[in-house]
Amino acid sequence: MTPQPNPEVGAAVKAADRAHVFHSWSAQELIDPLAVAGAEGSYFWDYDGNRYLDLTSGLVYTNIGYQHPKVVAAIQEQAAKLTTFAPAFAIEARSEAARLIAERTPGDLDKIFFTNGGADAVEHAVRMARLHTGRPKVLSAYRSYHGGTQQAVNLTGDPRRWASDTGTAGVVHFWAPFLYRSRFYAETEEQECARALEHLETTIAFEGPSTVAAIILETIPGTAGIMVPPPGYLAGVREICDKYGIVFVLDEVMAGFGRTGEWFAADLFDVVPDLMTFAKGVNSGYVPLGGVAISGAIAETFGKRAYPGGLTYSGHPLACAAAVATINVMAEEGVVENAAKLGAEIVEPALRELAERHACVGEVRGVGMFWALELVKNKETREPLVPYNAADPAMTAFGSAAKAAGIWPFVNMNRTHVVPPCNVSEAELKEGLTALDTALAVADEYTE
Repeated sequence: MTPQPNPEVGAAVKAADRAHVFHSWSAQELIDPLAVAGAEGSYFWDYDGNRYLDLTSGLVYTNIGYQHPKVVAAIQEQAAKLTTFAPAFAIEARSEAARLIAERTPGDLDKIFFTNGGADAVEHAVRMARLHTGRPKVLSAYRSYHGGTQQAVNLTGDPRRWASDTGTAGVVHFWAPFLYRSRFYAETEEQECARALEHLETTIAFEGPSTVAAIILETIPGTAGIMVPPPGYLAGVREICDKYGIVFVLDEVMAGFGRTGEWFAADLFDVVPDLMTFAKGVNSGYVPLGGVAISGAIAETFGKRAYPGGLTYSGHPLACAAAVATINVMAEEGVVENAAKLGAEIVEPALRELAERHACVGEVRGVGMFWALELVKNKETREPLVPYNAADPAMTAFGSAAKAAGIWPFVNMNRTHVVPPCNVSEAELKEGLTALDTALAVADEYTE
C-alpha cells in the first residue's frame, strides 16, 4: 500500500479532467481537483506519492473502506456471470440483496424498491407517500440534505436548494431540534424536544393536515451537521404522523448501514418509519445503488394498483452483488460493532478532549463513526468561525493544515466532520486524531 510517485501520469489525468469533466456543486474555473492514483482501506494517495487518511469516507459512503477484496471479487464474479439484466425479472443477486436488507430494516419494512442512489430513492419515497395518501404536501426540515434531483433538492433545507427552488414543489420546511443553535430558546434537551414537536404540529395545523402526505427527516442529519435528535423527538414525530394519517419517511442514505454503530440509525431511537431511503453504505459505494424500504401498508396500496415509477437500472446485478458482499462482510467482520465500540471508546473521548484544548471547537456531537465539530470564533457567543454559506480563509486554512498533516478532512461551512470508514482501526483513528489536533491549532488562530 506504499504509493509510488508518477507525476507525469498525474499531470495527464489532471489535464484531461480540467479539459472535459464538469464537476458537481462547483464553479468550474475555481476548483483544483486532486488527481487520485489509488486507494485501499482507510487511505488514498495521489500521483506525487502523498497518502491521506480519509476522514470523509468518500462522501460518507465507503463504510468498509476502499477496495475490500471480498467485495471486489463479488463484483468480478457477478460480471462474469451476468453483468446486467432488466429490472422486471427475478435475478439472484437482486433477490438476495433485497432479502439481506429487509432482514436488517426495522419493523415491517420488508419490501425493497431499488434505485441508483439516494436522491432518486427520496424521489420515489415521496411519490409513494403522495399516491398512498392522495395528498400533495411534504414537510422537511431546515438543516437537511435529501439529494440533487428536482424534488429531492426542493426537500433539502440547506443552500444547495436555493438555485433550483421555484416554490412550487409542494414542500414546506420546518425547524428540527438542534439545542446548540436552538430556534426555540430552549435550555435543555427536554425543552428543545417538546418545543420542536409543538412547532411541527403547529406547522401541520396551519398547512392543513388533510393536505400533508409525508414528513421526511434524516434520522441523524448528515452534511447539515450531524445533529443527533434529543430523546423522544423521533418517537414524537411518529405519534404526530399517526395522529394525522401522515406517512413518516426516514432518510438513512448517510446514517444507514453501520455508520452510527447500528445497522440503521432508527434502531438507536426504537422508531419504525413507513418508508426508509438508503444508498451509500449499502455497498460502500462500489457500484451506484440506493433504494426505498417499504412498510406493509404502503406495499399493499400497490398490490393491485400499478406503481407508476421505475428505473432502467433498478436492482442492477453488479450493484446488488456488491451489496450482498458488503452486508456479508459487515456481518462477518463485525463492522457495525467496530463503529460503535471505537466511536464510544476512542473517537468521542478524543474529540471532547480536543474541544477542551482548542478555542475554535464550540461543540462535539455524534455517535459511532459519525461525528461533527462545530467551529466557532467565540465559545461564549457561539458565533460560527465563518458566516453561514460563505467562503472564508479560516476554513481554507484549517483544510490545508489537515491535508498537510496527512488527513483528508470533511469541511462544510463552519464544521468539520469525523466520518472515517466504519472498519477503521484504533491505530488509524489515533493517527487521524493527532493530525486533526494539528489542524485545529491553525483554526484557533482565527478565534477571538
